[in-house]
Amino acid sequence: MDRDFLIDLFADFGPVTIRQMFSGFGISADATNFALVLRSGLYLRANEQTIPQFEAEGSKPFQYQTRATLVTVNSYWQLPERLYDDPEDLTAWARASLAAAQRAALRKQPKVKKTAARKITAKKAAAGKAVKHAIRNAGKKAVRKSAKKNASA
Repeated sequence: MDRDFLIDLFADFGPVTIRQMFSGFGISADATNFALVLRSGLYLRANEQTIPQFEAEGSKPFQYQTRATLVTVNSYWQLPERLYDDPEDLTAWARASLAAAQRAALRKQPKVKKTAARKITAKKAAAGKAVKHAIRNAGKKAVRKSAKKNASA
């Protein structure tokens, strides 16, 4: 599958962005990746709501072989063959796939915000320690100067 074929395939769905990814392409809309094209075919993003539809069509989840085991990626399922010739139905499946990808992205966002908040908190804590250390050292210097003055007087 090449870019032109994919653009034509998703024409009824609307504009898509196609980027090279791994050994194929990532397909996105509204800045959300919802499909993958790899050597073994076209895969749409799926979730617990859409997986039964893929299963009913006889589709399989994306799989790849490592040296040790076969890995199954349950979040991407192969596009049913009949949808290549049914643009209207393909559009409905692509919209459901995009919605699944957007829901997955929303679930991930709080983790990023927590991480960013932790970094800010860590920076503030480090800055606070540095200030405390500087104050402590300044206090020690003042005590030493005072002790030197008293000793020389």
